[in-house]
Amino acid sequence: MLSLAGVSGLAIVLYLLGYRFYGAFLSRAFSVSDATPTPATMRNDGKDFVPTRSALLLGQHFSAIAAVGPIAGPILAGAQFGWALGLVWVVFGAIFIGATHDFAALLASVRHGARSIGDVMRDYLGRGPAILFSAFIWFSLIYVIVVFTDLTSSAFVSRPELGNENYGPGVATSSLLYLAIGVLMGLALTKLKWRLSVATAVFVPAIFAAIWLGQKIPIVFSGDASHQQRVWDLLILAYCFVASVAPMWLLLQPRGYLGGIILYTTFAVGLAGVFFGNSTATFPAFRHATGLGGQPLPIFPLLFTTIACGACSGFHGLVASGTTSKQLARESDARIVGFGGMLLESFVAVVAMATLMIVTPGDKVLSLGPDEIYARGLAHFMGVFHVPFAAAVAFGKLAFATFIYDTLDVSTRLGRYVIEEIFGVKGRRSALAATAATLALPAVCVFATFHDAAGNVIPLWKVVWPAFGASNQLLAALTLMSVSVWLRREGRAWLVAGLPGAFMTVVSIASLVILVKTRSAASGGYTDPVAATGVILIILGVTYLGFVVPKLIGKRVPSAEVAV
Repeated sequence: MLSLAGVSGLAIVLYLLGYRFYGAFLSRAFSVSDATPTPATMRNDGKDFVPTRSALLLGQHFSAIAAVGPIAGPILAGAQFGWALGLVWVVFGAIFIGATHDFAALLASVRHGARSIGDVMRDYLGRGPAILFSAFIWFSLIYVIVVFTDLTSSAFVSRPELGNENYGPGVATSSLLYLAIGVLMGLALTKLKWRLSVATAVFVPAIFAAIWLGQKIPIVFSGDASHQQRVWDLLILAYCFVASVAPMWLLLQPRGYLGGIILYTTFAVGLAGVFFGNSTATFPAFRHATGLGGQPLPIFPLLFTTIACGACSGFHGLVASGTTSKQLARESDARIVGFGGMLLESFVAVVAMATLMIVTPGDKVLSLGPDEIYARGLAHFMGVFHVPFAAAVAFGKLAFATFIYDTLDVSTRLGRYVIEEIFGVKGRRSALAATAATLALPAVCVFATFHDAAGNVIPLWKVVWPAFGASNQLLAALTLMSVSVWLRREGRAWLVAGLPGAFMTVVSIASLVILVKTRSAASGGYTDPVAATGVILIILGVTYLGFVVPKLIGKRVPSAEVAV
């Protein structure tokens, strides 16, 4: 039997080699130099622009990018195609494409005053293409919100058929308590002027108390599972609305800090369980996946876009060029923060795949979704520390929901920013309107019902996940191609970004085409919201590439001639 420790150990060795050699190669290709001052050091306003030590910035960046994507994606792909090919893509895709994307987006932003990639492209492509890129980002964020809202609500629904293992309603209670604890921490830090060490000592234990208390007072709504899930969908979207317009100090910052601690705890537990739990792989390494109507699903391109964030994520570019670039103290830190941060996330995906690998084929947990597979796998690993199974599963499900909250509130806020940037509006009213516009389509989608060819209801998140993965990776592709335009204008080796960008373009557009054809055939036309949004993303992506590609194959214009 194959040892999980052996597989994970090999992955770590490959990550170290990739960081040492390919990371160094990229640093040379981008002419990284600490002699070049970064925006954080030049502007250093103590608010947005703050030079930060690489160790601290890596932790902050990792917390921002490592949400539920690298957990759910590998589990879903592994369940469909087997874990072997997925692990190969997770490791090598992260080294040569995902980490390259994150490093390139971060450094491109730093070299242009810590501006977003879309804003940088105004200098090289003009206002029209930059707005196209922003529109694509906005539609991609819609998919993120839809998928993760429904994934969270599915984790909260009561499942009486599980008997004593019906942990979802209790986790829902713990989740609400967790958000309340975050608000209290924000008030304590800002209004009461508590030191961070004191607040940490008070509120971190409170989270673990909330995990215990949640199972004592579970929240169960009336109605069947579908009705319960829609109620939770609306409540979660309401949270997104509040989080998007609330002051950062009140909710997002303390919640992000507490969520980071949960992230590191699960990371450490997973690592210990993999290496010291003496677990072996029982799930098949290879499987033949089928889709609607029993038709076989092609490994290429669907394996890549199903795994999504575990190997490459366009969302990371938004974080890298949005907040991280404003805190980079030295250019050389881009290697550990950007390149290294993606490798850490990729290992999260390895641990997530390990929670599937220990499942026995035919186990009922396979029908319950990635949250249950991950939580129960994590509980198995926590057995190394003799943690009771029920408490460990509750912790794993809360960790799953916590990572989703981190993605949801950031995505909603980013969607609001994109609309405000496109229309050039600011202020309280515009913030409310932009947030409402961002959440309107997800609110409609959660009331849609989808069926397979046999008439069985399919969970919304499962329908939309392929579109989320494809749009997220097409966003990464467009970012890489955009960076290539800058590199070529600078006379640098632009193919280091162009080749992975071209590969991800083919993969993601092919996946979107398959999705559109499948969904439109199943629903009888392009009125299907997933198919319609897929068509919009294809049009936006291809149109944007129509502006980018000529800049790469045409005559090079010296960088001195670019208007900045």
